[in-house]
Amino acid sequence: MMTKNAAFAAIVCAGTLLAGFTGCAKKAEPVAAAKTWKIAMICDSSIADGGWGAACYKGMVDAAGTEGFETQYTDGIASADFTASLRSYASLGFDAIFAPGNQYSDAVKEVAADYPDVKFILLNGTVETANVQSVLPDAVQIGYMAGALAGLMSKTNSIGFIGGMELDTTKKKLASYTAAAQKMNPAITVASAYAGTFSDSAKGLEIANSMVTTKNVDVMFGDASAVDSGARQALAKYADRYDIGQPDDILAARQIDCLIGSVVTDNAAMIRACLKDVKAGTFGNKTLYGNLSNGTLSVGMFGTAVSEDVKTKYLAAVEEIKAGTFIAK
Repeated sequence: MMTKNAAFAAIVCAGTLLAGFTGCAKKAEPVAAAKTWKIAMICDSSIADGGWGAACYKGMVDAAGTEGFETQYTDGIASADFTASLRSYASLGFDAIFAPGNQYSDAVKEVAADYPDVKFILLNGTVETANVQSVLPDAVQIGYMAGALAGLMSKTNSIGFIGGMELDTTKKKLASYTAAAQKMNPAITVASAYAGTFSDSAKGLEIANSMVTTKNVDVMFGDASAVDSGARQALAKYADRYDIGQPDDILAARQIDCLIGSVVTDNAAMIRACLKDVKAGTFGNKTLYGNLSNGTLSVGMFGTAVSEDVKTKYLAAVEEIKAGTFIAK
């Protein structure tokens, strides 16, 4: 039988031992919060323009969703405010900022130099720095694709082109659009104009009306964002006048009677590749190219006005464009 003194000693010993274990136990380390990745987009047109702005915004959102980025945007920005808008997002700690066009190049270069930890994705750009990565769909192939379809579809032998600004990529599209159309139909002439804006749909309506009434243009292609939407509004008022869209597969989303097809750029795939680089720490000092060979350029749905014969001839031309044999260098 244990005496009172022995029992007391055992209790003291057990308490001491328990206290020792308690004192030696490691405190639980706080769990680090998962990083919230964020990307923003600025745009001089509207993300609801049914054309360039909408397609670029959708590309960013789709890529961000796949890679786990939160998104934000500001649209309808005047060119004088590009730099301020980029600085605003950079100062808010966004990991990446998407500028969907060559017209943002100067602003991106300026702001990127002041925010080295922010990554800038420049569509149709030619800037390569430690924190700027350009995404460059093949402007020549895009022009060839649109021009081949225009040349096959035109009945008046007069087609049109509207550019937003005289950017290098837009001029390449116009030159290759002209060359391709004339290869398919040597009698083709091309009327072209620059709107001086990407956001004024009324300007597109005005230019398209003028081309139809003074040049008898019956197929058009644009590189001018919301201006292209205005041109389609004008063409819709006439019989047998058509438009070719870009960069989204516009007819896949909604029927537009004057639209005969689209040259589709998979912006989401190219932006997604950039976001993977941001997360992996491999971003910068390079350009990601988009073309028919890597699947980031493709043919969109055809409009009801496009015959089976035209489709066959057009798709054969696209294969030649892809192979580099369409027009001799």
